[in-house]
Amino acid sequence: MRRDLANLSSAWAPAKVNLYLEVGPPRGNGRHPLDSLVMFADTRAADRISARPAADISMSLDGPGAGALRNEPNNMVLKAAYALREAAGLSGVGASLGLHKTLPTAAGIAGGSADAAATLRVLNQLWELGFADAALEALAADLGSDTPACFRAQPAVMRGTGEMLSAAAAPDLPIVLANPGVAVSTEAVYKRFDKLRGGASFKEAPSPEYSSERSIAEFVKALQARRNDLEPAATTLSSPIKQVLATLESQDGVLLSRMSGSGATCFGIFETEDAAQNAASAIAKKKSKWWVCASKLRGSVAAQPERL
Repeated sequence: MRRDLANLSSAWAPAKVNLYLEVGPPRGNGRHPLDSLVMFADTRAADRISARPAADISMSLDGPGAGALRNEPNNMVLKAAYALREAAGLSGVGASLGLHKTLPTAAGIAGGSADAAATLRVLNQLWELGFADAALEALAADLGSDTPACFRAQPAVMRGTGEMLSAAAAPDLPIVLANPGVAVSTEAVYKRFDKLRGGASFKEAPSPEYSSERSIAEFVKALQARRNDLEPAATTLSSPIKQVLATLESQDGVLLSRMSGSGATCFGIFETEDAAQNAASAIAKKKSKWWVCASKLRGSVAAQPERL
């Protein structure tokens, strides 16, 4: 091993995709109940967290998405690092953290939550804490409703207000992710959702079941009955979302297109990886200012995010 890697810990922070997201009206505490099937991209659609020993906690940024975070006062990587150090009762221990930012921000794919989850994994290893996954997941819950699911990085059904997770069976799904380069505020989307009186018919329903004998097309067909309840609200705030969806829907081999989370990132599920790659290339040529990425949502037999 190279000497400069000897004390380096590193982990991927993959994009989270909501295959469907059904939302109820706000409860007394203002939070919305939800029912969502989430899956996670491979390393083509992922940030990367690295850490080396240091006297205190610090972070450097690079990558194509770094600019949007340079003046962000509440960066999730630093929040996760400080939270873990406090939970471990450590003092005088630090880390030089690096965030290679590929995913767009405020994009509906939980990039910040994924970064925080990966930070917990990296520092647990670097600081030799020995915290079990259950303890780290509990800590992740304090960092945001998406962070526990991002820590697992496995297909899951999210319920409650995102804190109730159950494992889900799903196949690998070839996808294209596309974002028009417009940040969308989750808070603003939920406010518009409430103004439109969304969620009146909300009711938890069984998720599509999958067995190894079923094809991707059959699994996707079962998804057609579900929806993203935030899509109408988000499209009134960000009209480019409609264009992204229409572009994905026009590609050869697409089985389903939908917005993820609160937007503006949308995804298309494709019949094959070749079809997804061809579509991503075609879209990128026509929409040079969009973020476009062919990837694969990892099914229920996929491993945890890769590490050095």
